[in-house]
Amino acid sequence: MNDQHVILLDCTLRDGGYYNNWDFDAELVRDYLAAMEAVSIDYVELGLRGFGTSGFRGAFAYTTDSFLRGLGIPEGLQVGVMVNASELLGHPEGLQVALPRLFVPAEQSPVALVRLACHVQEFAATLPACDWLSEQGYKVGINLMQVADRDLAEVEELARMAQQHRLDVLYFADSLGSLAPPQISALVQAFRRGWKGPLGIHTHDNRTLAQANTLQAVADGVTWVDSTVTGMGRGPGNARTEYLVVELASRRDRVINVAPLFSLVSRHFKPLQQHHGWGTNPYYLLAGTYGIHPTYIQEMLSDSRYAEEDLLIVLDFLKNQGGKKFNPGTLESARHFYSGEPQGSWTPRQVIEGREVLLLGSGPGAKRHSRGLEDYIRRSKPFVIALNTQSIVASELIDVRAACHPFRLMADCQEHRRLPQPLVTPAHMLPGKVRDALGGKTLLDFGISVKAGAFHFAENHCVLPTSLVAAYALAIAASGRAARILLAGFDGYLPGDARYEEVAQLLAAYQALPHVPPLLAVTPSRYQIPGSTIYAL
Repeated sequence: MNDQHVILLDCTLRDGGYYNNWDFDAELVRDYLAAMEAVSIDYVELGLRGFGTSGFRGAFAYTTDSFLRGLGIPEGLQVGVMVNASELLGHPEGLQVALPRLFVPAEQSPVALVRLACHVQEFAATLPACDWLSEQGYKVGINLMQVADRDLAEVEELARMAQQHRLDVLYFADSLGSLAPPQISALVQAFRRGWKGPLGIHTHDNRTLAQANTLQAVADGVTWVDSTVTGMGRGPGNARTEYLVVELASRRDRVINVAPLFSLVSRHFKPLQQHHGWGTNPYYLLAGTYGIHPTYIQEMLSDSRYAEEDLLIVLDFLKNQGGKKFNPGTLESARHFYSGEPQGSWTPRQVIEGREVLLLGSGPGAKRHSRGLEDYIRRSKPFVIALNTQSIVASELIDVRAACHPFRLMADCQEHRRLPQPLVTPAHMLPGKVRDALGGKTLLDFGISVKAGAFHFAENHCVLPTSLVAAYALAIAASGRAARILLAGFDGYLPGDARYEEVAQLLAAYQALPHVPPLLAVTPSRYQIPGSTIYAL
């Protein structure tokens, strides 16, 4: 490592705010500031500064001067804020009007450092904002995002461009957590060919390389380093302050007392981490490997509708469709997988018309009343459809199984090959690797397409508002013109759970359709559907 002094910038309250809407408790903030002073952090980036948006955000999303003055910031800490360049560039009255609405001259403000976060395509237009902020007396930095897939010659040109403006530090961010130490070194060298001032780095921990990448950057001459307490930050989080202050203590020639920081971690941040769940995991690792924006993973992990197979199929979809920029609409499309015209060759009507259909779900009610279900099946001979691989009743009493989610099928392929029942699935619409994995299995090809708000039951395919297997099984029975559909094991999640809401909306929408087979829950269910008991039928 070279002998230049390393400047540590802790951005916990800014980056960590993506998990709690920038709404931190006063006691946590007080203890945080004391801990940062004790380990001689140079700058604390306390939040964002920008214009109002819809929905609630706490005070650290705006970090106004008046708010900052009320925090009791220790004298040894310098304060920074971050501005998203897109807000400045997109302001209806332009950059020169937007900036004075956010910043007064530095001598009148508790803020010492302003960083502008921008993408490559915004870089040139953002540089004049650096000039203006510097003229006001602020130390100014740019945080250049998503440079991992940029050509090194382009990086060098961006650095030359920065050299022509009043910029104190040029940061680059491993926004997707996809870089490794050799790539960090190559980027530093490219920046150095065009930029002569201080360089900074902001790392993400998708591949558990945030710490290693940061230390590699320091070895290569980077002198400004970002970190957060416990790595708290968007997606998998960042390099950890509690590690870096120890690792870099000899490089900074500062007296540090880690006791308040370690106490802060155990008292405040470990409980927060248990609640919000930041930190790397196999999904973030895959996202970093594929170059997918980590917010996709963060959003899915916080949404109980997304099961394990959903996360995997979304990642596979985004790997091929481009997921470098987060888009909620893309997320929903990936989850539902099927689009375009449905195809199928099997006609449920041939075996179902006029009969009762019993759908066997996976809820505990079906297992608890399995004896009653078996007695009813033997007496009344309904057409029995089991969802996925669940085997609540005797195997010989199940007519077919239904499954439509490609990654769930991949996960269950060995079990499906073992189970004797034919499998109803959109066979011709599945990826080839899924069909190969089901090799030798009897497949009844019933097509599917997913379109918001749509229900359509044709002879050999359906159009549904969701790709839930429950919706697919209902479509099989409706297409087959069943006399009635009995639901077992549809207990329902607790009200308020997103999974409950999704299934409840599905069942309500189905029951509102004209001329469809009526529903009847025959084991306990929380859903708003007619109910009875399997023992009274």
